Amino acid sequence: MIRTVLGDVAPETLGATNYHEHLFQVSPLLPGDELDDEQASTREAAALRDSGFAAMVDATPLGLGRDAEAIARASATTGLRVVATTGRHREAHYAASHPLREWGMARLTERLVADVRDGMPRDEPAVLRGDHSAVAASPSGPPVRAGLLKAGIDYWRISPFEHETLDAVAAAHVATGAAVMVHLEFCTAAHEVLDLLADGGVAPHRVVLAHADRDPDPGLHAELAARGAYLGYDGFARPRTRSDAELLELAERVVALGAVGRVVLGGDVARRTRYVAYGGMPGLAYLGERYLPRLRERLGEEIVASMLTANPARLLDLPG
Repeated sequence: MIRTVLGDVAPETLGATNYHEHLFQVSPLLPGDELDDEQASTREAAALRDSGFAAMVDATPLGLGRDAEAIARASATTGLRVVATTGRHREAHYAASHPLREWGMARLTERLVADVRDGMPRDEPAVLRGDHSAVAASPSGPPVRAGLLKAGIDYWRISPFEHETLDAVAAAHVATGAAVMVHLEFCTAAHEVLDLLADGGVAPHRVVLAHADRDPDPGLHAELAARGAYLGYDGFARPRTRSDAELLELAERVVALGAVGRVVLGGDVARRTRYVAYGGMPGLAYLGERYLPRLRERLGEEIVASMLTANPARLLDLPG
């Protein structure tokens, strides 16, 4: 089954899925780029739907402006299926005074397991302060539960904070079966992350490596895919880093190396200045309207459909 914010669905019904976006996010690393307007974020979700997607992953973890009930309302309003995320991002996203810096592995693991099994809190800031909160409820009443776990690391560095997060995510995976997303900085330390997670009981085929395409090395990607890991390609519309032309070439070469079953696609736009509904550009529709037609021309409809539908459904599948 796939755990969405409106309830569990069969994997074969998920449809074309954007594996990495954000409807709500507030981080000290992105001042002025807060995603905190429910109406605007809902309009952006509708634009993603209209560009050809049936589902998305909201990849905002604990402590960064996540709003479980608002995500569920956006899903109900737009008809876009949304898989919510729980976890802890890389250390740089949390100010020195952030309460999550004080949470140890046991407390963090307990929260992650509860988010998946029981539901995310209605008042997340209260929970982070150590206060009680009721479980978030969807518009029709059931609890809003997370369906994916997340951790993050820095550039060729895994700090003690980040190592503890990886350990907690691994423990939560063992308890719940939920898949794991790991934010990588330019795909550095990918093998090391897979090793650490494997030591904690997470098989590589339950892991998606976000931003793998920030290092467009098809040989490295083929190695990671051979271990079973999913490659998160989400760097489109960022020509200052990698042009779309480079990423098209990367996808073609990785497919030629036999890794088509391990590629998932997303945008990770994640900034109000890049959301059309907030007055920016290019918006969440860019992937479906601008990049995917070029990818289909290169690779064919069947291969792109695998990246959009079969691969994310397999990754996000939870044990019954």
